[in-house]
Amino acid sequence: MIHDLVNGLGPWSWWILGLILLAAELAAPGVFLIWIGAAAIVVGALSLLLWDTAFWIWQVQWLLFAVLSVGLALAGRRFYAGRSEPSDEPLLNRRGESLIGRTATLHEPITEGRGRIRLDDTWWPIMGPDLPAGTRVKVVTASGRDLTVEAD
Repeated sequence: MIHDLVNGLGPWSWWILGLILLAAELAAPGVFLIWIGAAAIVVGALSLLLWDTAFWIWQVQWLLFAVLSVGLALAGRRFYAGRSEPSDEPLLNRRGESLIGRTATLHEPITEGRGRIRLDDTWWPIMGPDLPAGTRVKVVTASGRDLTVEAD
């Protein structure tokens, strides 16, 4: 059935595959299927020119499609890897790191190296030397959600 469909559509079957892959990229964006879809469209363009030649058999087409898919995906990855622009809010999604340097007063003591502090509207788990409640502390490092503090 698929064989008959591909033979019936001829070189347009590559164009249809390419457009389906590009549409799939729009539905589930990840900047990956776009390169495979582009490879299918390139093979489709070559198929329009070479469809009736003796060497343009399905094995050559699929081999070229595979090579172009890998090549375009690697080229696209390299192209997009160097395009990260500096942000005006570099710590936007790294809230723990944005707290480094802040000071707070301990509402609860740090015992056995663990405790909690309140910064803004959030309670943060902290690590540091044992300190009594009421001590001013400064956040010195952040690892995920855990903050490390020292006496200020």
